[in-house]
Amino acid sequence: MPDQLTDGEKQTLLRLAREAMEHAVQGKKLPPVDDASITPHLREQGASFVTLTIDGDLRGCIGALEAYQPLVDDVREHAIAAALEDPRFLPVDQTELGRIRLEVSRLTAPHPLEYSNSADLISKLRPHVDGVILKSEFRRATFLPQVWEKIPDPQEFLDHLCAKMGAKPNLWRNTKLQVYVYQVEEFHEMDYNGTA
Repeated sequence: MPDQLTDGEKQTLLRLAREAMEHAVQGKKLPPVDDASITPHLREQGASFVTLTIDGDLRGCIGALEAYQPLVDDVREHAIAAALEDPRFLPVDQTELGRIRLEVSRLTAPHPLEYSNSADLISKLRPHVDGVILKSEFRRATFLPQVWEKIPDPQEFLDHLCAKMGAKPNLWRNTKLQVYVYQVEEFHEMDYNGTA
């Protein structure tokens, strides 16, 4: 991924994500960002996903596929949304805050993946490298590249992604969908503070 973030920038984003999540869960007003800690790189428009886990299990994940605001604001907004607005989970409770681990994924801009049929699509996917977006009419769903760790088989990966989109799992086999791919730069709290 071009123009990677520095370790200091990653630590700043993780700190701000945790602060935003904790303030929101506790019903406190979000403090303004300390401009001195924000590099020009973090002020650039960026798209991110924030993932929350407890003991390795998903607890929330929300993000944007396209950049529409400064990366620092995007990460704070999605940390709050992952904690309180993921429709798959109840909102995070204050008692869970100490057990939650945060992961931030910074996305490249998605680009179309051209393919001729389902076999060609399978051959062009890059497991563990690409995040995948499927679009069918008004429906859309994505899996971050990290999902390949749990679903390494490309056919199963697409089945699950169709189901996430609200379609039949085999839709990708017999319908030409719009497919986009992107990459991420992911980093975790445990990479920087020694916690598991």
